[in-house]
Amino acid sequence: MAITAGAGVDLGLSRSPFLSRFKKMTPNRCPFLPRKARRAKPALAAMGAADLLAELTRHVEPFFGVGVGLPCTVMECGDIIYRSTLPRQSGLTITAPGVALALAAVSYLWATPGVAPGFFDMFVLAFVERLFRPFYRKDDFVLGKKLGEGAFGVVFRASFAKSKPSAPKGDLVVKKATEYGAVEIWMNERARRACSNSCADFVYGFRESSPKGKGKGEYWLIWRFEGVDTLSDLLTSKEFPYNVEAKILGEVQDLPKGLERENRIIQTIMRQLLFALDSLHSTGIVHRDIKPQNIIFSEGSRTFKIIDLGAAADLRVGINYVPKEFLLDPRYAAPEQYIMSTQTPSAPSAPVATALSPVLWQMNLPDRFDVYSLGLIFLQMAFPSLRTDSSLIQFNRQLKRCGYDLEAWRKTVEPRANSDLRKGFDLLDLERGIGWDLLTSMVLYKARQRTSAKAALAHPYFNQEGLLGLSYMQNLRLQWFRATQKDYGEAAQWLVGLMARSGTASQGGFTEVQLEQLREIEPKKGTVQRNGLASFLLLQRKIIKSLNNNVDEITRQSKRIWWSRWIPSEE
Repeated sequence: MAITAGAGVDLGLSRSPFLSRFKKMTPNRCPFLPRKARRAKPALAAMGAADLLAELTRHVEPFFGVGVGLPCTVMECGDIIYRSTLPRQSGLTITAPGVALALAAVSYLWATPGVAPGFFDMFVLAFVERLFRPFYRKDDFVLGKKLGEGAFGVVFRASFAKSKPSAPKGDLVVKKATEYGAVEIWMNERARRACSNSCADFVYGFRESSPKGKGKGEYWLIWRFEGVDTLSDLLTSKEFPYNVEAKILGEVQDLPKGLERENRIIQTIMRQLLFALDSLHSTGIVHRDIKPQNIIFSEGSRTFKIIDLGAAADLRVGINYVPKEFLLDPRYAAPEQYIMSTQTPSAPSAPVATALSPVLWQMNLPDRFDVYSLGLIFLQMAFPSLRTDSSLIQFNRQLKRCGYDLEAWRKTVEPRANSDLRKGFDLLDLERGIGWDLLTSMVLYKARQRTSAKAALAHPYFNQEGLLGLSYMQNLRLQWFRATQKDYGEAAQWLVGLMARSGTASQGGFTEVQLEQLREIEPKKGTVQRNGLASFLLLQRKIIKSLNNNVDEITRQSKRIWWSRWIPSEE
């Protein structure tokens, strides 16, 4: 320490013009020492030298920015602490609160629908895909047989006019869409990047050029041809479910027909559909139109895949979601009709929507909408008498009268059930009724009480392998679902109750339910205060409704402009 101090003083004196003149002075003529100390005895002179060294150190320190320490025989230790003597941190200090905070942040970033995967998909994968994807025009395709027509487009079987090195092999399916074409292109590209095995194999999408003055051109969507049979076509056949068995296995098994064989076939179909639906939901996409017509059998992979994503909503970034707008088929739609509360505001910008998506997802559980629709398909596969549109509509009316309680519906129809209904109950009651238990967990009135696609895969109904054994990755996923799936219903109800109590009258306000009840109160004669309160709440509701409509219209227009940057065009 003393050597370092001496070197520091020497360097400081050599650099400072103010202190350089003190180097030339003799100890007896130093101005910092009193005159008596100059002629003092050696002990006193040593003390004076120490004072001089301390004074010089005080002047030298600003040139270095680092304190200089002196021996404890000269200075009183503890009066001054120098930075050079302080302990330095050797690295990152790990604490329990820090670890907990880091785990919470990671859990939030990867919670459904996924903040971190969403940013990576939008700003990395989508950008790279747009750079290297091939470019096609409508002249590159030759349209063939018309396969179908819907409210938003026409579907053709097609092929390439000229062979290109980058062109996919085999036949294609081309859809010429007008409305919601841009939305469907976005959804199919997202599904291709995140869950390609769940949906039809999408190739390309673009907007065709149109002559001036004739409006906007149609959107062209191209898929690889995977088959013509939908689940609706297979369901309406009298051979169901044995016709599906022949497609999945490639041959008809030489086994006696019966409930156990049919149950294994239906079990295989349900597992494939739940895997596909869970993959869509994990990436933040809610289909909103799950029905047999939108499920196609892929002859190449021998699995069922989901098609027609025009009504889907991407809740990771808020695309194709309008709070008070719904797109659905009333035959298969859930009772709530909306995938999220109508009080939910319109989606903000994509980065903000992605960052907030896990919160809104857990508050509304929009994926339960598709689970209800798939539950009705499960019901149709089990009960032959419910496979027609008229019988399904009649069932929905009966279920509504029973309060959407399948147990109450069963008690109503089972005593006078025909052979088809009795066969369905017997099939679901196999293995101690685990099939009926899965069905009742999917078809419930309240969305929060329904099971998710992930939880349904972990149900004991799928303990058996069905027709086909699971692949190694599917088996790992299934085991992971069963190990991690827990029921958070009680915790969610506790949280909702806690939030509701925070706005009670004792806390200085009303709950949302109380306000809604006040809005529905009809004015009574002779009660001025009640009439005034009801009128004020009615006016408030009209103002909020008008503002929401204006904001939704502005948001809808801005989203149309935003789409034009993503969809390629021939122009």
